[in-house]
Amino acid sequence: MELFEIIGKTKLNGEVYINGAKNAAVAIIPAAIATGGICKIENVPDIEDVENLKTAITKLGAVCERPDPHTLIIDSSKISSHIVDYNSVKKIRASYYMLGALLTRYKKAEVPLPGGCNFGERPIDQHIKGFEALGATVKIEHGMVKAYADNLRGASIYLDKVSVGSTINIMLAAVCAKGVTTIENAAKEPHIVDTANFLNMMGANIKGAGTEIIKILGVEKLHGCEYTIIPDQIEAGTYMIAAAVAGGDVTVQNIIPKHMDTLSIKLREMGGIVEEGDDFLRVISDGNLKNVEVKTMSYPGFPTDLQPQMTALMAASSGMGNITETVWENRFQYVTELKRLGCKITVDGRVARIEGGAKLTGAEVHATDLRAGASLIIAALACEGKTTIGNVRYINRGYEAIEEKLGALGADIKRVFIDDSDERYSEEMN
Repeated sequence: MELFEIIGKTKLNGEVYINGAKNAAVAIIPAAIATGGICKIENVPDIEDVENLKTAITKLGAVCERPDPHTLIIDSSKISSHIVDYNSVKKIRASYYMLGALLTRYKKAEVPLPGGCNFGERPIDQHIKGFEALGATVKIEHGMVKAYADNLRGASIYLDKVSVGSTINIMLAAVCAKGVTTIENAAKEPHIVDTANFLNMMGANIKGAGTEIIKILGVEKLHGCEYTIIPDQIEAGTYMIAAAVAGGDVTVQNIIPKHMDTLSIKLREMGGIVEEGDDFLRVISDGNLKNVEVKTMSYPGFPTDLQPQMTALMAASSGMGNITETVWENRFQYVTELKRLGCKITVDGRVARIEGGAKLTGAEVHATDLRAGASLIIAALACEGKTTIGNVRYINRGYEAIEEKLGALGADIKRVFIDDSDERYSEEMN
């Protein structure tokens, strides 16, 4: 079992380099199997979700090489199956992108219902609506989503709800469909644009990614390419918030500052200083911030994936503040763990009311999902004494060497390995 042990109340100073975007990588890797060619993908984050997807496509017959931790070469020419193995993808929400990619490649796909973090119902009805509009027959049997089509044809598709997953999956399925596909009410997140750019590099014809209307002219086939993934907006935001809560002076390198606008605005509103360069943001804070109002929304609004981290920051700041979650209905389940550290938070439905200024002290806590794990690390930086965080496996899914990066900035954090039978730790942390 892995744990993080953190001694709080140390300031952070220095530079931190941001890796490639997890949310882009987990879409681009499945997209690579839509062609029978070879794709070289650079700036790939070295995280568990990537490794699990690599295993999954290898079991389909793809040949994958990692000449270095941040480069992945995928040769899909020898893929011989359209059925994805459950054990490879049971922990990954993004496994559903294989549906769109395999439909394009083989006109058939069987993929297990997605796994990943459990913080609310995340139906795939809009994915299915899009596939059916393109001419596929879709059914769910024995925990598998099965999609088949004699031919895929372009269609006009209106998403009933703005959905990142649906937008990407429909793009994947439509790139070789005959005619024109229009996706209206499309999501606009940066990793949607990145996935569309990757597909275009493979020969697709996608226009409008990053806007509410995406148009796809189907092409006959795709080919291999070389591509570099964009920086991770959420990893960057996590370190910006860590700098704000701990105080100090941190420069977050290798990012697209425009992607961070909503967070930068909130940090300035709270009393922090955020300076912008071409590919970096510098966050300066004395750790004495005041609370604000935050409402998560689809891009370009405040990202739901930074909501838990922001909750931790506000718990360590002064005054009253509210965070309203509009994307997922049960994303505040981690709050119980923050309360163990002394955070004063009251949740009413989709609103967390946060009373800042409480004395935070270290305790044993456990991550309930990926971003909740990041929130516990941030809160621990503001605590007096030692915090022990369990369920590190969630954090491993999306953050590469987070303890090394924070340690280089001055945080007192270490990853420790203990025997699963160690009775010092509660059963909850196993």
